[in-house]
Amino acid sequence: MTAFATPELADLDTAGVSDAELVARATALIPLIREHAADATKNRKVSPEVIDAIASAGLFHVMVPKRWGGQGATFKTACDVVAEIARGDGSTGWVTALTLLATAYGATNTTQAQDDVFGANPGARICGIFSPGDKSEKVEGGYLVSGKWPYASGSFAAQWASLTITLEGGAPGMALIPAEAFTIEPTWFVAGMQGTGSDTIVVKDHFVPEYRVQPVADMFSSKFRSPFTEEHVASMPFNAVAAGILVAPQIGLGRHALELTREKLPKKPVAYTAYGQAKDSPTHQLGVARAATKLRLAELLLDAMAADIDGAAEKHELPNPEILARIRNDTGVVAELVKEEIDYLLTANGAGSFADVNVLGRVWRDSETAARHALVTPEIGREAYGRQLLGNYDPTIGL
Repeated sequence: MTAFATPELADLDTAGVSDAELVARATALIPLIREHAADATKNRKVSPEVIDAIASAGLFHVMVPKRWGGQGATFKTACDVVAEIARGDGSTGWVTALTLLATAYGATNTTQAQDDVFGANPGARICGIFSPGDKSEKVEGGYLVSGKWPYASGSFAAQWASLTITLEGGAPGMALIPAEAFTIEPTWFVAGMQGTGSDTIVVKDHFVPEYRVQPVADMFSSKFRSPFTEEHVASMPFNAVAAGILVAPQIGLGRHALELTREKLPKKPVAYTAYGQAKDSPTHQLGVARAATKLRLAELLLDAMAADIDGAAEKHELPNPEILARIRNDTGVVAELVKEEIDYLLTANGAGSFADVNVLGRVWRDSETAARHALVTPEIGREAYGRQLLGNYDPTIGL
């Protein structure tokens, strides 16, 4: 496993830092992230230099409560941070999103579990896999866990993993397991998001004490085991936040695609026409305008989702089922809008965009791959939202 620096507590103490400063820190890292983006693709994981820089800026811990040295920031701030990092590189933004999410919710478990994770190492990072892959057995005091969990994004840089296991009675739960208890099997060979290191975690006969396990159903309804119920992260339903944070990288990818286009396209000749510069071509003007509008709509939609989640959390209330269904729906719409935006820009830039060395081509591959995450699937979200709108409250789809 690659060695990563462990940030000192002073580096992670962001309690006095404004939300705007956290986003500015993410923006400041973009040159470094882009410098290492090709290496991340080649090596199938984000470079240690980039992971360490993000950690030193405190950005993996923006939603971790202040008592553990985090910012205790809003979901909106977390999305803004992730979007900026993804503007540097999609894989890096994805790893940040998943790590930020799992690490924050590690601080919603029991006091003893939190102390296990953050007590000795306030800079600890958690990766999360939210689908079962286990053969768990209930034993005295906890669970004996074995299994394989694929799609473990960021596992290469995590000190802990939050893995979905099957609890006694068959319901799913999230179990905190230290890195020394699992191995990583290389299985992530894909067309897009190549640098996320989303390999397979393998666990064999590891005992997980009951105090490190949270029922998933309780996490969905903000009934966390932490006694610190007033904290912002403990007032946000896990599934809604997970779905939303997974499309924050799309915003960054969309911004990067538009940025690349505005830098390179204006002076490019339009082949087989008399236009010496694309900026003079109405076809290109219209295409880029359509793309920018799609991106703007996606940004506004994610901001609205964040307002729903943060607004309810500030009141320590759970959003009603219709709002939760709308959030699930809107995550898919955000992904669709950015995909459509990038498609317009690819057409405007031409076939050269699909070259392996073309950054816009990598942005496209990353967006298309990330948009296929099961929690973001547009039609599932539409089904969930449509049911609520029509009074069908069948709980087939988790909200």
